[in-house]
Amino acid sequence: MSEAFEARAVDFIDAMSSTLDELSGGSDHRVECVIEASNLVAAFVDADGRHTTAELDSWVGAIGTRLTPPMIVTSGQLRRDGTFGGRVEWLSTPSTMFDLLVRADAKDSRRRANSYYTLAMALAHATAALDFMPSPNEIAAIDRFRTLMLTTMDHHGVARPGQPDVVVPAAGVSSVATSDEGAAVDPAPELPPERPIEELLAELDALIGLESVKAEVRRLTSLLRIQEMRAEHDLPTIETSKHLVFSGNPGTGKTTVARLLSQIFRTLGVVSQGHLVETDRSGLVAGFVGQTATQTRKVLQSAIGGTLLIDEAYALARGGENDFGLEAVDTIVKFMEDHRDDLSVVAAGYPAEMQELIESNPGLESRFTRTIHFPDYETDELIGIFELISGSKRYHLDEDARSALAGLIDAEPRGRGFGNGRFVRNVFEAAVGHHALRLADVDDAELSVDDLTTLTAADISPVD
Repeated sequence: MSEAFEARAVDFIDAMSSTLDELSGGSDHRVECVIEASNLVAAFVDADGRHTTAELDSWVGAIGTRLTPPMIVTSGQLRRDGTFGGRVEWLSTPSTMFDLLVRADAKDSRRRANSYYTLAMALAHATAALDFMPSPNEIAAIDRFRTLMLTTMDHHGVARPGQPDVVVPAAGVSSVATSDEGAAVDPAPELPPERPIEELLAELDALIGLESVKAEVRRLTSLLRIQEMRAEHDLPTIETSKHLVFSGNPGTGKTTVARLLSQIFRTLGVVSQGHLVETDRSGLVAGFVGQTATQTRKVLQSAIGGTLLIDEAYALARGGENDFGLEAVDTIVKFMEDHRDDLSVVAAGYPAEMQELIESNPGLESRFTRTIHFPDYETDELIGIFELISGSKRYHLDEDARSALAGLIDAEPRGRGFGNGRFVRNVFEAAVGHHALRLADVDDAELSVDDLTTLTAADISPVD
């Protein structure tokens, strides 16, 4: 792994040297780029405070020997001197070099900062891959550093990696996760082309709210990337489960995130196709003895190469000992084992019931080791979702309507079963109906485009 680490360090130094030389009109900036790479690696080595021999020796071989003057020391000496102690603080603010590149991009719409980002993230992952198993603190540090770079780009109006050149203002939101669509099985999905990881992460980042969910997905992505690096160099890895529990109320974006996650898995080589198959108890359980296993295997077969999302999965264990749902569970457990190299299963539902389901079967408990909780949306996030839905249909809220919508959302009980995105979608559809009735008696010649596209407070009302 030290060779791969050195290759990524050299890539970073060479590319950034070339970029800075061009930006400054020919001056040699190689020394500064070696120092930048040194600071970056030292910060990630210090992220968990372990400073392992593999990390320190790799730093000396790949970077220490390139410093001016060269720093050729043993790992033991680096530890005794506390050379890397406190270096993680370097990740807390944008470096002078990165800030310079972002500001230059803001002036001429180039993508120098994107190049820095890509190379720095590759070096960060390579650093974490030096050890047999990266620590949670290392994974968290990678995510914080990524967020720092991206928010810095946003602040200066510079396009992120994976985004088009035209940047949506930082205050805007470009996507929404609300659809926990019905339980359907598509046995022959039409697969889109494989997408770059940064494009998929950019789409994930653009979702309204779900900050904790997005962080969990990003960290899982980093962990898989690190394990992939080690596997490429025939180094031992720890198998990372790609089976997850998604807990939360309806309409919180579980389907949308599952679809993105399956595509991320495909890009990372975890699954071969990256499609999403959705189902629930009714799609898995048949009404007669012997049919459930066949039906369940058919659905599971259609998901090979991608992800199977089982909505309200807890319903499989709700019928008692003689219920066919237990047969479906047993079939799922065996299929997950037989096809563990090319299948991801996401079990979704209410938190308490999902915990009960997982604990009911040792096979499930050993395979579903990671739970991601989807919280209810806040009022301002739900308003944002409403405005995205209405904007896609060329409607918009006036100020009074926006206030009325906020009041309506605040008045809705946020208990079990709160509909979240589904709720505001229903409110929007009702508002369009009220809007049409309100204008029905107005002569067409008197109606302006603004009349036809503006939702007022009178159009916002509780959904029956």
